Amino acid sequence: MKWNNYIKDYQSYLRIERGLSKNTIENYSFDIERLCLFLEANQIDISPIKITDETIQQFIYSVSKELNPRSQARIISGLKSFFNYLVFEDYRNDSPLELIESPKTGRKLPDTLSVKEIDALIAAIDLSSNEGERNRAILESLYGCGLRVSELVSLKISDLFFDEGFIKITGKGNKERFVPIGKLTQKYIQIYRDEIRVHLTIKKGCEDTLFLNRRGNQLTRAMIFTIIKDLAVKIGLNKSISPHTLRHSFATHLLENGADLRSIQLMLGHESITTTEIYVHLDRSFLKEVMHSYHPRK
Repeated sequence: MKWNNYIKDYQSYLRIERGLSKNTIENYSFDIERLCLFLEANQIDISPIKITDETIQQFIYSVSKELNPRSQARIISGLKSFFNYLVFEDYRNDSPLELIESPKTGRKLPDTLSVKEIDALIAAIDLSSNEGERNRAILESLYGCGLRVSELVSLKISDLFFDEGFIKITGKGNKERFVPIGKLTQKYIQIYRDEIRVHLTIKKGCEDTLFLNRRGNQLTRAMIFTIIKDLAVKIGLNKSISPHTLRHSFATHLLENGADLRSIQLMLGHESITTTEIYVHLDRSFLKEVMHSYHPRK
């Protein structure tokens, strides 16, 4: 049994036992496939059971020439997970990555947009088309609820609880959470759902999916990226942005307006508050202001 069978077993483990999403599993698998391509290109015929730390080091050295430290660290992390699985299943006695350290990456601060920039993006949407109403509802949902792009494209009509002021989100690891939704976001979703979506010929299996393409299929993550990048070009926004930028902006603006980290953590669906704490580093002037306003020894 060579690489493919081990990779398939590992993917099953990630899906069934760890409950990871399809996108996450694909990312983990990509790192292993990259190693396989390296072995093939260098005519190294060795199984994952026999591969040594020296060969892994050669591979990491080869990718270090074309990838930044953060990407290198991600690949090393993905490979560590795979080989730890092989040890766990008794295929190997040890991992060839035990002594391999990830490069120092520092802490990357997320990009954010100002409220003015977000308003400009939304104002640039062409509402004369059916897709325009949909796209406005999409951007309002990403920013208004702090959703991941994968959460947005899988959002169901049955997940909308507008009377209660919440939507149900299925996040990473199929964990569910309820996120508050404002009246403005509700309004634009209702316009799209009641005036545009009702006229689509919906494909089987997508009857409950909220956001659809013109053919009645679920939107892809790539399509959401394209919509946002095209709007950024349209308004001359000189920033590299993605759907995740709107999620970061959601959290940052809540923090700047006085929300506590624990509440933001719950809305974002972060398992650990340390993940949410990165937003504290975005605006040190804001933190200084908070300290001077509220600390007894200001």
